[in-house]
Amino acid sequence: MARKSWSGRELTRRLRRRGASAEIAQAVVADLTDRGYVDDRAFARWWAEARARGRRVGSHRLRQELLAKGIPRAMAEAAIAAAFEEVGESERALEAGRRRLPALLRGQPARAPARLADYLLRRGYPAATVRHAVRVLLAERGADLPGIDEEGGV
Repeated sequence: MARKSWSGRELTRRLRRRGASAEIAQAVVADLTDRGYVDDRAFARWWAEARARGRRVGSHRLRQELLAKGIPRAMAEAAIAAAFEEVGESERALEAGRRRLPALLRGQPARAPARLADYLLRRGYPAATVRHAVRVLLAERGADLPGIDEEGGV
């Protein structure tokens, strides 16, 4: 625990893999929670902020990751909202796209819009955010918009 933060469910699973019975693992996690060493709410906020800022992932992916770590949905939603409070999800998508677009334009420029959209979708950004980011980023570069339909679809 000194090297990595854990959610309660992750720690329980880890203790079970190391040979602890379910009852013992749950009791240990409950004791650590009571003492303040395990705090799912703080873990969710930390995880969402770190992943949104450092790995530039979107809300869909953050939600999936937090739920997989055993964080309750309401707690995950609050953490995700807090992660995008200072810098919005649209701006984070633009940051991620700005880093990726030059490499995509070097390869096959005609496929860059679709490949950029695929990249941002895999990072967990909502489709509407992806469409907006692709339009803005290609417009910034002065590129035409092949592969983007008039309604904004990619």
